[in-house]
Amino acid sequence: MTNDLNTHTPKRLRRSSSDKMIAGVCGGWAQLLGIDAAILRILLVAATIFGIGTPIVIYAICWIVMPEESTA
Repeated sequence: MTNDLNTHTPKRLRRSSSDKMIAGVCGGWAQLLGIDAAILRILLVAATIFGIGTPIVIYAICWIVMPEESTA
């Protein structure tokens, strides 16, 4: 019997360097959640339209706080 706990690397929230349109924030969240980044982008645009700009502030904070994933 093998122990998979030692071989499992935890998921970390990082800005995507490969799946990005502006800063990679949606791509990073999509990788962490295991969903398509396009869905998050559509939700972000809809939330911005109906939320009167608040999601833009949240996106900007994530852009500043989230480190970019390493390309190595």
